[in-house]
Amino acid sequence: MDLHCFFLRFHFACFLLFATAACCFSHPSLLGIHPLDEKYYSSEMIKCKDESKSFSRDRLNDNFCDCPDGTDEPGTSACPNGKFYCRNLGSKPQFIVSSHVNDHFCDCCDGSDEYDGTVCCPNTCVMGGNAESTFRNCKSKASKNGVKSEESVHTGLKLVIILQVILVIFLVFLWSFRCRTRSRRRRYR
Repeated sequence: MDLHCFFLRFHFACFLLFATAACCFSHPSLLGIHPLDEKYYSSEMIKCKDESKSFSRDRLNDNFCDCPDGTDEPGTSACPNGKFYCRNLGSKPQFIVSSHVNDHFCDCCDGSDEYDGTVCCPNTCVMGGNAESTFRNCKSKASKNGVKSEESVHTGLKLVIILQVILVIFLVFLWSFRCRTRSRRRRYR
């Protein structure tokens, strides 16, 4: 029974690890897209959802509104009718109006709506809350052009993932230890 309990917890921890990694290392042009719509955006030519036009995949999230319904700009604020999808892993996923993307307010609890680097949004999803306030300006190393490098953003995300994985492993270990202690108490009664 203890071995079965351990393997179940181990598989759950591995699932969380892979789910977090898959989310963080997904294609950046798919930012703001609901997971069920990823297949819709996977072809080279994509039709606007209102069927008014078609656009090529390289025009997805290019910060220029090609579709009147905002289909081509789910991850930017270029289209007034667009919707941005916040994955909010660890909390409730939600759609926000695309005009709230990179507006210096953290509307998604995972901070994904403020990806341009001017505002640092802490991930408050695991704490159970949505952070809808302005946070301090990012003080990060800049490149020669004064633009925050994409590499430093990925390094920060990797660090957050590593810390979350360590936390999950620690919690699984504590839970396993507690189960073992309970089963030993039952045997000695």
